Amino acid sequence: MAIALRKPQEIDKLRAANKIVGGALKLLQENTKVGISLKELDAMAEDYIRSHGAKPSFKGLYGFPNAVCTSLNEVIIHGIPSDYKLQEGDVIGYDIGTELEGYFGDAAISVGVGKISKEDEALIACAKDSLYYAIENIKEGMRFKELSLLLEKFIVSRGFIPLRNFCGHGIGKKPHEEPEIPNYLDGDNPKAGPKIKNGMVFCIEPMICQKESKPLILDNGWDVVSADGLRGSHYEHTVAIVGGKAEILSLP
Repeated sequence: MAIALRKPQEIDKLRAANKIVGGALKLLQENTKVGISLKELDAMAEDYIRSHGAKPSFKGLYGFPNAVCTSLNEVIIHGIPSDYKLQEGDVIGYDIGTELEGYFGDAAISVGVGKISKEDEALIACAKDSLYYAIENIKEGMRFKELSLLLEKFIVSRGFIPLRNFCGHGIGKKPHEEPEIPNYLDGDNPKAGPKIKNGMVFCIEPMICQKESKPLILDNGWDVVSADGLRGSHYEHTVAIVGGKAEILSLP
């Protein structure tokens, strides 16, 4: 399947959908406090998204029951909001999608609750820093596999490893489009596969494990953890390739 090349007016529509994602994530970050429940945070984000004229695109997607993936501590991605109330020292990941006028937005952050350990600070920083490092180094003409290798090398240089079998992706008129963008080199040759071109729009989302990259899915069919049972982190932006470089669309 071909990777879509978006016209400037389409990128404007994707920028609008993603700006709402950025605003919702900012709202959740500001309200990440001891004692608030995951369901309260989910409802807060859904209200924000709908009040800005968009739909929460994750709600019902593949059967997911909520507007926000709330991934707590050992859960790296796809956590289902529960009645759990945040406690000092927790690490919580928020992943949000929107649909606005037929175009989709998607981004994620990981946040510490109150005072967190130095180890957890480093874990969150690895996800955030690897994302921004990758975005800064994207150039038109490089291959997606080169981008994956860039992410993998950065993550490993921080003493962590990327979660396997889950990846970034194209986005546009569907929440998930071609290509798949792993956070590690899949195969041997980074010079193989499709090239990054102006007009492409995609999500980069480093998912960070500590010792074991193998994913396990918990009994609810959604929560993804590492086989090592340790805490993980996750960051994501939607970017568009404009003028040969990556522009972040999912800022508030």
